[in-house]
Amino acid sequence: MAVTYRVVVDPIACTGHGICADMLPERITLDDWGYPIVDGSPLTGDVLLHAKRCVGACPALALRLERSTPPGRS
Repeated sequence: MAVTYRVVVDPIACTGHGICADMLPERITLDDWGYPIVDGSPLTGDVLLHAKRCVGACPALALRLERSTPPGRS
C-alpha cells in the first residue's frame, strides 16, 4: 500500500483566519469561533494538490501535511 498524506492543524498556532476552509472545503470546516475542524482521512488526487496549496496559504503557518504509512510498515 502506498504512502498517504493528511492535513493536520496546530491549534496553538492557528488564529482562525478561515482561509483553509475556503480553500479546502472537502476536508476542512469551521467551528462556531472560526477555527478549523479537519477531516483526517487520507488525501488523494486533486484533493492532495489543493491541500498543498492550502497549507502554503495559511497566514499563521498552522497547517501541515503529515505523511502516514500503513500499519506494519516503516
